[in-house]
Amino acid sequence: MIAAIGRTAISSAADVGTLTIQLWRSLLRLPAALPIVGKRRRWGTAVHQMMAIGISALPVVALMSFCLGSVAALQAAAELRRYGATRYVVEFIAIAFTRELGAIITAIAVSGRSASAIAAEVSTMVVSQELDALRVMGLDPIEFTLAPKYLGALITLPCLTILSTFFGIAAGYAFLAASIDMTARVFIREALASIMLRDVVLTLVKSLVFATIIVHVGYMEGLRVSGGPEAVGRGTTAAVVNATFLVIVADLAATALFYILGWSAAG
Repeated sequence: MIAAIGRTAISSAADVGTLTIQLWRSLLRLPAALPIVGKRRRWGTAVHQMMAIGISALPVVALMSFCLGSVAALQAAAELRRYGATRYVVEFIAIAFTRELGAIITAIAVSGRSASAIAAEVSTMVVSQELDALRVMGLDPIEFTLAPKYLGALITLPCLTILSTFFGIAAGYAFLAASIDMTARVFIREALASIMLRDVVLTLVKSLVFATIIVHVGYMEGLRVSGGPEAVGRGTTAAVVNATFLVIVADLAATALFYILGWSAAG
């Protein structure tokens, strides 16, 4: 058992080192994928990745957020109705989605779609030796394969988080409008009074961290693949599982840090 724990610890440390080096190399190559200052072909690839990661995931994220917002509103109203405080559902939904649910729903949805897609694409390139061909030609595979994906995720994930929060809060309004005839003006006033700019900024920062985890874990798992099509399937599965797990761990760490620093306190 001690040997197994040791092997797991060494493997985890190696993964952390790999992700750190990979992140640093991608940050160095990221300017090549930027518009104007970067290269046109890399920017075009980055735009394509924005479409694949962001636009394609929007229906799933919107549906998940609306459904979860409806469930949260129903559960909160069932308890608050006993105290005659149904209108406080607005504050609960607005704070919950702004601080937490909007970012984590988006990250889980994108992790299931994009981490597996990145791992499958990279692993296929590894199996077909396309990455080796780039190295032989003196080209950096990070610049061609990882940097555009990373830039696309950094731009689209905060946007998806904002839209996820909007649809979750909209679900709360739909419930309150149907149950207690709350008007849109009252709902918007109460929701805006509950939302703090600090919470929005911290949520967007978390979404950038989630984007980094999803892209880099998917890329790392894709590079590990060796063998045939069966290895590609194992790599994509590992990418989704590990990316989702690390997203939840990062969310817990960020929330705990914000709580310790007092940034999550009201007022």
